[in-house]
Parts: sequence; structure tokens; C-alpha cells
Amino acid sequence: MNDRAPQPVDRQLPTDEARDLLALVRDIAQREIAPKAAEEEDAGRFPREILTLLSGSGLLGLAYDSAYGGGDQPYEVYLQVLEELAAARLTVGLGVSVHSLSCHALATYGSKQQQVEFLPDMLGGGLLGAYCLSEPSSGSDAASLRTRAVREGDGWVITGTKAWITHGGVADFCTVMARTGEEGPRGITAFLVPGDADGLSAAAPEKKMGMKGSPTAQVHFDGVRVPDERRIGDEGQGFAIALAALDSGRLGIAACAIGLAQAALDEALAYATGRRQFGRPISDFQGLRFLLADMATQIEAGHALYLAAARLRDAGRPFAKQAAMAKLHCSDTAMKVTTDAVQVLGGYGYTADFPVERYMREAKVLQIVEGTNQIQRMVIARHLAGPETR
Repeated sequence: MNDRAPQPVDRQLPTDEARDLLALVRDIAQREIAPKAAEEEDAGRFPREILTLLSGSGLLGLAYDSAYGGGDQPYEVYLQVLEELAAARLTVGLGVSVHSLSCHALATYGSKQQQVEFLPDMLGGGLLGAYCLSEPSSGSDAASLRTRAVREGDGWVITGTKAWITHGGVADFCTVMARTGEEGPRGITAFLVPGDADGLSAAAPEKKMGMKGSPTAQVHFDGVRVPDERRIGDEGQGFAIALAALDSGRLGIAACAIGLAQAALDEALAYATGRRQFGRPISDFQGLRFLLADMATQIEAGHALYLAAARLRDAGRPFAKQAAMAKLHCSDTAMKVTTDAVQVLGGYGYTADFPVERYMREAKVLQIVEGTNQIQRMVIARHLAGPETR
């Protein structure tokens, strides 16, 4: 084998500050994250200390207002940070993305008083968030959720179960969607719930095929009391708040997917240029050369697609269709590229001695989380052809 080092992604960044930021992220990723990724994923160890380090470095609130502890960075910069983190370890990149998703409701729909009180610790105070929308019986059909919040005195009592919650059991706060009124999307309200609230508990983490270091668990609300000051937005506005957050969150998943795909391509290139068969590197053979070219092209297209959507968001223009397209294309690309990387390595790719088998197992979840890719196709089609007729 050779010692070919992966080449840094050639990025077009809007400012010198952004270039310095990406250099910092790449340094943290190479020194603190990547060297321990395989061992810690195999052990199922959650890297809380890394997320604390990222918080202290100002990297958990990059896309939010600096007045509340954020980084004032455009989304196109924040997403490229996610890409670098996910390339080093998907658990970390996805963890930052989910945390940012958890902050979206308060940062966008919260009152000024709420933002002043809660956001600084959420964005840069070492706290970690969870986003609680899905339930055991309502995944893609999120508007049918059953967790209920009942008004009692000057507050609310929340009862129900959320499912598939990233950071379930370790989060310091939860953004929770609960039913406060009629059935359907208009009866849902958003709440900010402390992670140590009485009556809040988590089940044992799910046993997953990949991302074993990222805890995913059911979260139970057994008469959890929250004051009305922790209600986000108006009563009945929660589903609209949830969907707005998911539009941005899907771009986070797209960026993480491209980071994972890039890591797989780097590994495949290093192997193909170092492995010799029939007296020459296997990268000399046209079959592999074309495979590598296709992998690189799919990654480049995904990178351009998510950045185009991010720039629409940064400009204040509608971007929901493009976010769905980016999530769809980039997560499908991650699945295809990681599978092809295993093929490039042949039998070695199927062993845990090389990281590509882990990348392939991890890629699958990206086609599922924050709206399956079937849901993304429905979203895109509605933008193209209008709502389905009933």
C-alpha cells in the first residue's frame, strides 16, 4: 500500500474568516476526531467531550445570531463545517446537525425574552439538544403525533413517547412537538423542555447497524411540567415550526452525507493507487478508474446541490424544494459511493480493518432520517405538480 494522504476539498468560501474557520475545523477533525473514530464507534462510545470541545470553539451555533452566542455564519459556511466533521466521524457531524436543528425553533420563533434567557447556553454554553417530533406510531406521518400537552394553571403537563431521538438520554434540552388541540397539524405546539425535567426519561439506546456511538432512543414524558414561558411560538403553530426546522435540517443531512462519501472516496483512492495486481496499481485498470470517476462526480454534484440550496436560504428565498433535492441526492450518493468503495477494496473492504465497511453501514441511515427519501420525492413532486388530489 502507499501512504497517499487525502487531498483537502477545494472550497469556494465567501470570506477570509470562513477560510480560517474551515482550517480550524479541519485541524480539530484530524487531531481529535478521526484518530479515535473507528475504535469508539466499535465500542458504541458517545463522544460528548468532542461536542463540548466544539461548543467551546464556537462551532455548535455557527448559523445563529452572535448576539445570543452564535457565529453569524451563512448557511453555506456552516454546512461545509458539517461536511468536514462528518468526513472525520459521522456521529460528530450528525450530532452537530441535530443540535442545530434543536435550536432552530427557539432561535426563529421564540420571543426576545426567551432568546435572551435560553439561547446563549444552547448555542455556546456546552449544552446539547434533541429534536423530539417522531413517535412510535407517527414517523413519516408526523402530523398524527399523540404526545399531548394539557394546560394546567400557568403551565403545561406533557405526556407521551417520542421515538428515534438522536441524543435521547444524553441531551440537556429537548425541542418537543406535542398536541394541544385538535387532530392534525393545526393542533400541535412546540415546547422547550429541560433534559433533567421531572418525569422525563429515556429508554435504552436502539441497537443499530451503524452510528453506534450516537445514542438513538425513545424519550418518555410522564406528566412533565413546563411553564408557559417555555412554549415556543403560538398554540397550534408547532407543526409549521417543525417543518421549517426540517427544511434546514435536511441540508445538514445532505452535507453530512457528502462528507461521508468523500471519506469513502479518499479511502478507495488510497487503496487503489497502492494495491498492485498483475504488476501494476489496480487504479490503472479502466474498470476501477471509471468507478472512481463516477464516485467523484456524484460527490461534486451533491456538493454543488446542497450549496445552491444553502445560498437560497442565505438570500432569504424559498429553498424547501432544493433542500429536499439535496437530501435525496446526497444521501443516495453516500450510499452508492460507500458501497462502491467496499467494492474497490474487495475482500479487505468487507473487513473491519478498513473503515469503508463502517461508512457503508452508516450511510444507510442518511436515506431515512429527517424524512425518508420517499418523503423527499413527495415534497419535490408537490412543488412541481401541486398537492395530490384526494
